[in-house]
Amino acid sequence: MNLLKTKGLLSFSLFLYSILVGFMANANPCPKPLGTYKFDCDFCGCATTGGNFGFGTLGNTNFIGVRYSYQQFKSKDGIFENSPTSQEHFNTYQVWAKIPIASNFHITATIPYQDLNREFTDRTEQLNGLGDISLIGWYTLNFKKNQIQDEDADASRISMPAYTGHSLRFGMGIKLPTGEFEQVLTERVNPGFQLGTGSTDAIFSAGYSYSKNMFGINATGSYFLKGENRNAYRFGDQLSYNAKVFNGFLVGTNVLAPFIGLSGDFFQKIEQYGDQLPDTNGYMHLGTIGAELSLKRLVVGADIGIPLRQELFADDVKIKQRLLFYLNYTL
Repeated sequence: MNLLKTKGLLSFSLFLYSILVGFMANANPCPKPLGTYKFDCDFCGCATTGGNFGFGTLGNTNFIGVRYSYQQFKSKDGIFENSPTSQEHFNTYQVWAKIPIASNFHITATIPYQDLNREFTDRTEQLNGLGDISLIGWYTLNFKKNQIQDEDADASRISMPAYTGHSLRFGMGIKLPTGEFEQVLTERVNPGFQLGTGSTDAIFSAGYSYSKNMFGINATGSYFLKGENRNAYRFGDQLSYNAKVFNGFLVGTNVLAPFIGLSGDFFQKIEQYGDQLPDTNGYMHLGTIGAELSLKRLVVGADIGIPLRQELFADDVKIKQRLLFYLNYTL
């Protein structure tokens, strides 16, 4: 995908988001609960798979769907202060799903296809193919209200438990080395220009959610424990966070839920043959804004990430923007 097409995608992204938010002009606040909402970036240079992109949507529903993410980076093509730069474009197409196993246990799965390219002053490079598949099992703990038994109440009457709107969830999973890893590409300033890490990685997650009527708060943190691949190369462990505040509105019989939030990643240093590579750690924080529109059994979502603060590879790599879209069918 060339730069012209990338700019076209950005324009279309902003146009689609403006349409979603524009629906709010005729929307009315929802007077009654219509369900509990829950929501769970991955810097290309340290993980190549979804970190704070999230593991679900705002709606507390099981689904199968498709998701597209676009990230743009600017990297130095050399080690000197006046070295030329390269423009990097990372396109990821995913099939993802949230599948129920029991009332309080579900599994999320992500199958990505990567289309990566970067443009130098004198050449271009491109990679495409299957990325790293991930599977995570989640246990959800919903908190119930304390109920006082009425002495005059009919003891034989059965009532449904009342919930506080607060919940905790815990996840543990694995990322498989299904994406190709090329050792020669690690010699670039941004060694994360890869389809996969080439390693089997463990994922540990925890999250908190609160919702009342159509208002909700959501926060999730995940730790990616990276393994060493067959090239004795190990990407640094990664800590990701994602927090959102949202409020839903009725648009006819549909629900529009705009949100704002923060997301970010912290990366440890890359290791090769047991030695840490200098200037390969870092962090980034992004402000996020987006909306999710529920159309019966279809859910459409859009998310724009704006860099707030970052220091990646000693500032030799900078994220410029991040876009995310998804279309799901609820089960």
